[in-house]
Amino acid sequence: MTAPRNVDLVIHARWIVPVEPTGTLVDHALVVDRGDIVAIVASATADRDFVAAARVDLPTHVLIPGLVNAHTHAAMSLLRGIADDVPLKAWLEQHIWPREGRFVSPEFVYDGTLLAAAEMLRGGVTCAADMYFYPDAAARALDAAGMRALVGMPVLDFPTPYAADPDDYLQKGLAARDAFKHAARLAFALAPHAPYTVGDATWAKVTMYARQLDLPIHTHVAETRGEVDDSRKASGESPVERLERLGVTGPSLIAAHAVHVSDSDIDKLAAQRCHIVHCPASNMKLASGIAPVTAMLAHEINVALGTDGAASNNRLDLFAEMRLAGLLAKVATGDAAALPAATALRMATLGGAAAVGMDTRIGSLVAGKAADVVAVDLGGLDVMPVYEPVSHLVNVAGRDDVTDVWIGGERIVNTRTLATVDESALAARASAWQQRLC
Repeated sequence: MTAPRNVDLVIHARWIVPVEPTGTLVDHALVVDRGDIVAIVASATADRDFVAAARVDLPTHVLIPGLVNAHTHAAMSLLRGIADDVPLKAWLEQHIWPREGRFVSPEFVYDGTLLAAAEMLRGGVTCAADMYFYPDAAARALDAAGMRALVGMPVLDFPTPYAADPDDYLQKGLAARDAFKHAARLAFALAPHAPYTVGDATWAKVTMYARQLDLPIHTHVAETRGEVDDSRKASGESPVERLERLGVTGPSLIAAHAVHVSDSDIDKLAAQRCHIVHCPASNMKLASGIAPVTAMLAHEINVALGTDGAASNNRLDLFAEMRLAGLLAKVATGDAAALPAATALRMATLGGAAAVGMDTRIGSLVAGKAADVVAVDLGGLDVMPVYEPVSHLVNVAGRDDVTDVWIGGERIVNTRTLATVDESALAARASAWQQRLC
């Protein structure tokens, strides 16, 4: 008879949803050792075969992979609600950019990113693809919070308080990447803002660095109708057509929004195996439109979910994005089965992990992957009864039902309390910024 194996952690739960392979496991346990998932087995088998240094019993919970917010501007949490009910162009030019010009600094980015990380972690988001100024300050905050992240190195053709010109952006971004090369939970991407703010010469440099350094490219694409119309007037091409001509498209491209893409654009994105990040709440709030997500999925494009920043969304809430994605697809197509709950959950987990290039390590609960695990309590009166846990996760439960979060086996959220962030001190810093920004 084989002796039980000593492991770091065993989590017993009512349900486990691995995402891939599909299906729901009932009364199973997830076994963790040295930060990785060792096994998912029946609870009785776990008791027989493993001796855990720590045991967690969650009899009313479902375990899911950590959610991946595949497009956000984390530091903009400090601008949450500052200009609601305003169209995108006016929102940027009259409200956001002037304040960024005055206030954005390493301190602003650190505090805003830490605030965003705290919000995301408490809501079950274990990994985020960020894009903002001072990526070194963002990386410090994300590292302090214990979160996984793909940190964007921003690039623009015009000067900001952060950098003077495209070369300055690139060099500062790469210096930040070098400074955090030993941070196990952080990776970096080149983050040119958008086709309309980055010229052809700069795109050529970005693409060269991406190929030479094996870096993803994270950018906004076809977010508004006006952007597409202006692109066609300027070059005779859609933003997607222009990026393809410049050699930007490919498996390392993370295209955020992609609201106004034609059938031809979708064909190109599919052929190049690009990743799309659907941001339903932000697109709705800024009246940008409804992205043709079902057509993208039909073309086997990997579609992830993102919140965008808290300034354009108000919430960094992937549970809300899952539900909105499903509802919008039904309304847009007239088909109630257009985007089922299992697909929405996959978009928020394994789809996001694939978009940020981490799907071999995160995004599903399988042996050998990192133990990035979220526990969602489905025992409350507001969510009972539970007939189908996956449907419940998307259509009933919310981020307030998240009780515990592990990243690499480390318990970052313990019974709704953050272990890595001083919440009182962070709230005080957020209030101080409010006084300066209002």
